[in-house]
Amino acid sequence: MSLVTLMTTLLGACSGQKLLNTMTTGAGYTRSPDLVFDAASGLQADVYAPKGAVNAPVVVFFYGGRWSEGSKDLYEFAGAALAKQGFVAVLPDYQLYPKVKFPVFIEDSAKAVRWAHDHAADYGGDANRLFVMGHSAGAYNAAMLATDESYLKAVGGSRKWLAGMIGLAGPYDFLPFTDDDIKDIFGPPARYESTQPINHIDGQNPPMLLLHGEDDLSVFPKNTRNLAKKISAAGGTVEVVIYPKLSHSWIVATLSTLLQKQSDVMSHTRDFVLRKSGLKPDVQPAPVAVPQ
Repeated sequence: MSLVTLMTTLLGACSGQKLLNTMTTGAGYTRSPDLVFDAASGLQADVYAPKGAVNAPVVVFFYGGRWSEGSKDLYEFAGAALAKQGFVAVLPDYQLYPKVKFPVFIEDSAKAVRWAHDHAADYGGDANRLFVMGHSAGAYNAAMLATDESYLKAVGGSRKWLAGMIGLAGPYDFLPFTDDDIKDIFGPPARYESTQPINHIDGQNPPMLLLHGEDDLSVFPKNTRNLAKKISAAGGTVEVVIYPKLSHSWIVATLSTLLQKQSDVMSHTRDFVLRKSGLKPDVQPAPVAVPQ
């Protein structure tokens, strides 16, 4: 069995993430684990910093898991991979359903961004080069922070803090809800409309890079296409890549150093972060689309 086939089989469960973590080397960066960013809830974050980093871009990465599962500890491969690109990666936990419901996990994400902004320099990062990034439910969290400024304002911040947002296979326009758990997470029905990132577009969003796989059967690519069209129509800044043969789990797996040659996900992420940080990319990935 090839490595690609093995990973495709395993990535539907946490065993695949654990395998990627096991195969991640510690060379070139330092990991600072379990840093408390919200004393009230005890939430913690891990920071992956390039050795010798000075004024490096900072990427706050939110993991997915349907807002009901997941852990920063499962995504060491992503934090390490981002650090090896020269970025300070902050991987926070956030409270999950059924312990909490919307909008608590977004509020937790805003607190993580506030902490990253305040502590960026402690790890060689530049708070003026701050990005939010996520996969699946985590991409939703990042998108809500980028489109609805109320969450960052509540923690003393602003969307102006964000140099950009990167979303991997995010649900941004997923009404009507059909599953009972999702109805409960985002209920009551009177607020369903306000839970959708697409309904908060005002043209003032930070630059957004939306990446999605055409073969995604968990979060349909229309989420990315619809959000991008709405942003473009409102005069906001957005770039889009739809990969022809990429599944929901594979798009995040190929962030790992081990699998980066299987897609251009990290190449596009690196290019976007460098450009929006005012730094010159050293390698040009395949072109991205800007919706008309």
